[in-house]
Amino acid sequence: MTYHRIDITLPTETLQELDRFVPKGDRSRFIHAAICAYITQIQKEKLRQQLKEGAISRAGRDRQLADDWFAVEEEVWRQNAN
Repeated sequence: MTYHRIDITLPTETLQELDRFVPKGDRSRFIHAAICAYITQIQKEKLRQQLKEGAISRAGRDRQLADDWFAVEEEVWRQNAN
């Protein structure tokens, strides 16, 4: 893995919180892990939203398919009952 030095600016309160939880020598590792976790969270939220939108957009089609198959299954049940 290649590393790059960057300069970042943080509010005083954020830096104080960071210093409370992370030794000064581990800041880069902590910030890297935090960024990775945040990106993963954003990706999951985006996927969840896409799945929700897809389900909503296909709801009518799915309902129609369920209704069609229900009629077929009902007919099979009637035939097998006799």
